[in-house]
Amino acid sequence: MPTDRGQAAGRPTISEVAAEAGVGRATAARTLGNYGHVSPELRKRVLAAADKLGYRANALARSMSTGVSHTIGVIVADIGNPFFAGVVRGICDASRAGGFDTIVLSTYEDLDEEIAATNVLIDKRVDGMIIASAAVGGRDVGHIKEALNRGVPVVLVDRAVPSLDLDAVVIDNRDAAREAVERLIAAGHRRIGFVWGPPMDRPPATRRELLEAASRNLWTDGERLRGYLDALDDARIPFDPDLVMVGRKLEERVTEEVARMVALPDRITALFCTETDAVTGALRALRAAGLAYPRDVALIGFDDSAWAAVMDPPLTMIEQPVHDLGAKAAQVLLDGIRGGEPVRETHTLRSRLVERASVAPPPSPPA
Repeated sequence: MPTDRGQAAGRPTISEVAAEAGVGRATAARTLGNYGHVSPELRKRVLAAADKLGYRANALARSMSTGVSHTIGVIVADIGNPFFAGVVRGICDASRAGGFDTIVLSTYEDLDEEIAATNVLIDKRVDGMIIASAAVGGRDVGHIKEALNRGVPVVLVDRAVPSLDLDAVVIDNRDAAREAVERLIAAGHRRIGFVWGPPMDRPPATRRELLEAASRNLWTDGERLRGYLDALDDARIPFDPDLVMVGRKLEERVTEEVARMVALPDRITALFCTETDAVTGALRALRAAGLAYPRDVALIGFDDSAWAAVMDPPLTMIEQPVHDLGAKAAQVLLDGIRGGEPVRETHTLRSRLVERASVAPPPSPPA
């Protein structure tokens, strides 16, 4: 229900609107709160007075009385990342078309920040949430379960969380990675580096150890690693743990690991980079080693962008449907808010391998 709070800040109050319209305060409150019966003539007078005075209803108070705020909350890892910026734009476009506003919070892949953001959105009484979660297991999802227990529907975007039975909108990460590595294999490569892998303290001793570590990592990273391994298996190329980057997910760490891979006695001839920062870190390492792509090392990266197309040579990249990803997540959430039965489905969108000039056959061994 609208209130008179905000008078001290110079905002017009319901009482002032009522006086301007020549009606009682209760009539003005019913009109501005859109509840109860008000005759068409009085409603017209109240709305004209509100417009003249610049009155704005207290949305939080209205949501407390109606139970609906017409607002959805969005939690992403990094709004400064072009990938998440595109996803958020898709969410905002779809939610606006559906009559909903959007509140966006960024967590920088920090689970504590994500928990705090979830609590903020619950306190704001949002009608639903879309979350790109940093949670990696059942022990990390208490905040999402709390939102669900409070009747706030949640849709996951970009990352599935296997321990949660929720709608999720993702891309075909495993198939996309497999296709990229198959393209490198078709060009003749057998020594293919993977950047980046699980944040382990030391290189994995076995493939099983690597996959166990991946299962404790973000779902997207694990799926891309599995796609890499699928392509090696299909081509009967033995897995070599020396060709998988582990450690912290930082561009500086990528540069160190790629430098190590190109210094191996049987060095890499190709790289598959699963994030934008992984691509830039790899390019720095190649330049520092006096190597060039694709002459010395072929390269394919994730997250196509304008800069990848204007590189010299232009980079072969995986293009993700970022706007569609966000729009689909918003549509699934809005359907749930409007009373549709939750399907609890993983909606998978297709990515696309954009082939340019960063893949060539491996260099011939010296005579």
